[in-house]
Amino acid sequence: ATSDYRQSLQFQHLNEEKQNIQVEVIRGGKRVGASIFDLVVGDVVPLKIGDQVPADGVLISGHSFAIDESSMTGESKIVHKDQKAPMLMSGCKVADGYGSMLVTGVGTNTEWGMLMANLSEDIGEETPLQVRLNGVATLIGIVGLSVAGVVLVVLWIRYFTGHSNNPDGTTAFVAGTTGAKQGFMGAISIFTIAVTIVVVAVPEGLPLAVTLTLAYSMRKMMRDKALVRRLSSCETMGSATTICSDKTGTLTLNKMTVVEAYLSGTKLNPCDNTGMMSSSVASLLVEGIAQNTAGAVFSPENGGAAEVAGAPTEKAILSWGLKIGMNFNDVRSKSSVLRVLPFNSVKKCGGVAVQVSDTYVHIHWKGAAELVLASCKSWFSIDGSVHPMSSDKYNELKRSIDDMAMSSLRCIAFAYCTCELTMVPREDLDKWQLPDDNLTLLGMVGIKDPCRPGVRDAVQLCSAAGVKVRMVTGDNVETAKAIAFECGILNAKDVASETTIIEGKVFREMSETAREEVADKITVMGRSSPNDKLLLVQALKRKGHVVAVTGDGTNDAPALHEADIGLSMGISGTEVAKESSDIIILDDDFTSVVKVVRWGRSVYANIQKFIQFQLTVNVAALVINVVAAVSSGAVPLNAVELLWVNLIMDTLGALALATEPPTDNLMKRHPVGRREPLVTNIMWRNLFIQALYQIAVLLVFNFDGKRIFQLHNESREHADKIKNTFVFNAFVFCQIFNEFNARKPEEKNVFGGVTSNRLFMGIVGITTVLQILIIEFLGKFFGTVRLGWKLWLLSVAIGAVSWPLAYVGKSIPVPARPFQDYLKHCCAWRRPRRRDEEQGGKS
Repeated sequence: ATSDYRQSLQFQHLNEEKQNIQVEVIRGGKRVGASIFDLVVGDVVPLKIGDQVPADGVLISGHSFAIDESSMTGESKIVHKDQKAPMLMSGCKVADGYGSMLVTGVGTNTEWGMLMANLSEDIGEETPLQVRLNGVATLIGIVGLSVAGVVLVVLWIRYFTGHSNNPDGTTAFVAGTTGAKQGFMGAISIFTIAVTIVVVAVPEGLPLAVTLTLAYSMRKMMRDKALVRRLSSCETMGSATTICSDKTGTLTLNKMTVVEAYLSGTKLNPCDNTGMMSSSVASLLVEGIAQNTAGAVFSPENGGAAEVAGAPTEKAILSWGLKIGMNFNDVRSKSSVLRVLPFNSVKKCGGVAVQVSDTYVHIHWKGAAELVLASCKSWFSIDGSVHPMSSDKYNELKRSIDDMAMSSLRCIAFAYCTCELTMVPREDLDKWQLPDDNLTLLGMVGIKDPCRPGVRDAVQLCSAAGVKVRMVTGDNVETAKAIAFECGILNAKDVASETTIIEGKVFREMSETAREEVADKITVMGRSSPNDKLLLVQALKRKGHVVAVTGDGTNDAPALHEADIGLSMGISGTEVAKESSDIIILDDDFTSVVKVVRWGRSVYANIQKFIQFQLTVNVAALVINVVAAVSSGAVPLNAVELLWVNLIMDTLGALALATEPPTDNLMKRHPVGRREPLVTNIMWRNLFIQALYQIAVLLVFNFDGKRIFQLHNESREHADKIKNTFVFNAFVFCQIFNEFNARKPEEKNVFGGVTSNRLFMGIVGITTVLQILIIEFLGKFFGTVRLGWKLWLLSVAIGAVSWPLAYVGKSIPVPARPFQDYLKHCCAWRRPRRRDEEQGGKS
C-alpha cells in the first residue's frame, strides 16, 4: 500500500511537471520567460507556429495566423484568425504564422480550464513488460495451484487412510475411533499446508517489482533531465537499435553566431565590416533583416546594450544586423508590413512584403542559401549596381556556400525583389502568393553552431552499445556532413559509401522497396523535410528496428508519434511536439538521450535480476515442501514462515534489486530484441544451480536432521521443531546470500558497487536482524525454537556456500539458442509424430 501511495505521488509530481509549460510574455516592452501558471489577465503573449495557446485571449496583431482548434471543437479544420475573428481559446495549437495575444482569462476561468476541471488524467497505465510479467505470474500461479491441489488430495488420502502420524508418533486418524471434530481439524491443518504451497508459488511480487523499478527510474531520469510522459517508453528505450537525431540544439549547442558573410559577391573580413559596401545595398539588407523576422530587439531607455529575443537563428541574424548598424525600431517604422510568409520547413525559407512608398512594395526572402540562390536572377555589386546572374557567378557563389558548409556553418541567404503597389490584391491579402522567381541576391551569411561538449563520447557509447545514431537535419548536406564528422557520427569509412549520406529529396522520391533497402545504410540525411524523417522511421521499423526519434518542431509530430520512442526537446520544442512524444529531454542535450537509453536498459536488467531471485526461492520452497509433504505428511516450512519468506522475496527483494543503478556494462551489450525471452539461458543456469543446491542440502537436513544434529535424547516433537527451525533459518540465509548473486547475473564479481547502493545494504541488514529476532524471540508466533551457536554458524555457512557456487557456476557455458525454443521444438516434433501414429492406426 505504501509503495502504491508513493507511486501515485510520483505520477502526480510528473504530471505537474508536464503541465508546467514555459511561455514568453511581453512586460514593460521586453520579452521575458514565465510559467503558464504565472500568467495574469492583461499580459501580452507572443505566439508562433507550434505553440500552445496558454490562456484565453484576443489576437491584437498577427500575420498568416491560423489555429488548430480540434482539441476544443473536435473538428480538425484549421481556423484563420484576424481582427474580424480574434478570439483565441486556451489549449489550442498555433498551426501557422505568428502574432501576439492579450490574455483575457487564465486557469479555471478559461474554456480549457473548465473542461479539464471535470477530467482527471489516467495514470493507471500498464506497460508491455507489466503485461508480460502478469502472464508469467499467472502461469506460475496455475502451476502452484495445480501442485497444491495434488498435494492436498494426496495428504487427505494419507490422513483418512491412517498413514499420517502425530508429532508424538501416534496415528493421526483412526477410522471409527477419531472424533469428528478432531478429524475435521486434522483435515483443516492439511488444507493449510496446501495454502502455504500456493502462497509460495504465486509470484505476486513481479508486478510490484516493475512498478518500483519504473517509479525509481522515472525519478532518477528527472535528475538526468528526462521527463517520462509514457511509462512504456522507459522499457522500450532499452531495446532501441537506432536513434534518428536532429542536429540543431540536440547535437549542437543552439547558440548561433554569424562568423562569415558574403555581400555583393565579396567576403567581409571581419564579418561585420560593411564600410566598403554601397549604402543602398546596406539599407535594403537591414530592411530585410528587421522586417523578415519573428524575433525582436529591446533597446533599454538608459542606453544599455540591446537585448535580442527569438529563435536561435533569428537571434544570430538580428545580432549581426545590430553590428552592421541596424536600428531595429527605426527601420520597422519606415515601412509597413502587408503580408508575411513565416519560415516553412518544406520550402526552407520565409518572406515578407513591405510597403516602402505610395507606389512600390519590397518583397524580402530569407532562407537556405542554395535554394534562395537558385531563385536569384541578378546580384548587387559593391557600388550598388545590379548585374545579371551568370553561370560563372552562380558557380562562384555556390562554391562559397559549399566552403561555409564544409566548415560546419549554417548558410543563410538574403534576396529581394520589387513590385508595384497596384500588383498587390486589395482583398484576400492572406491568399497572395509572394513572388519568389525573379530575385536579386543581397548577401549570404555563415552561422556557427558548435557541437555540444560530450556529444562525441555519447555517440561512441551508443555505437559500442549497438545503437546506431543517424543525423536527420534540414541543413545543407555539406554542413550536415561536417557536423557529423565533428560529432563522431561519420568516419572516413562511411564517406566511401554513397548511400551513407543522402539528401531528403532523393530518399523521398525512391519507391517504398528501395527506401527499405537503403534505410539501414543511411547515417546522415540533409535538406530533409519532416515527412522525410517520417518515411525514414517507417522504413527502419519495417526492417525490424526499434526506432527512437528526436524532434522539436510541430511538423516533427508525425515522426515522433510513429517512432517506437518519441523524444521531444524541452527548451526548443513546440507544445505540439511535446504532446506527440513519449519522453521530453529537458535540456535538449543528446547526452541526456544516451542516459535515457542507460535507464531503459537498467529497468529491463533489474526486472530480470528480480525474476531470477524470486524464481529461485519459488522453485526451492515449492519442491522442499511438496517432497516433504508427500513423503512424510508434514512440511518443514509452515504458513507463517513462508509468509515471512514471501515478504523477503517480494516486497523487500523488489526494493533491493529494482533500485539498482545502471552500470557501464549495460552499454556494452547489444539491445534486447522485441521477441527475446524474459528469462535468458544465463538466468536459467543460475536459477537451477542455486535451487538444486538449496533443495538437496535442505531436504537432507529435513529427512536426516535428527541423526546429523544428534537429537536422539530430545522428545520427538522438540526434535522436529529444532530440525524445522534450522531448515527455515538456513533457507532464509540462502536467500539473503543469493540476493547478492542476483545483482550480477552475468558477472563473477557480485560485490562491485554494492556499498554505493545503500538501500540494498539496508534491506539485507534489516532482513538479517529480523531473522535473528524471529528465531530468538518470536518462536511462539512463528512456531520455532531457539538455536545454539553451532546451528547458527551452520545456517550462515550453508547460505554462504551460494557465493562460491555461483562463481563456479558462471564458468559453465550456455547455448546461444533460448531454452524455451528447445521446449517449443520438442512440442512441435511430438505433435506431427502423434498425428502420424493416429493416421497409421486409422489405416
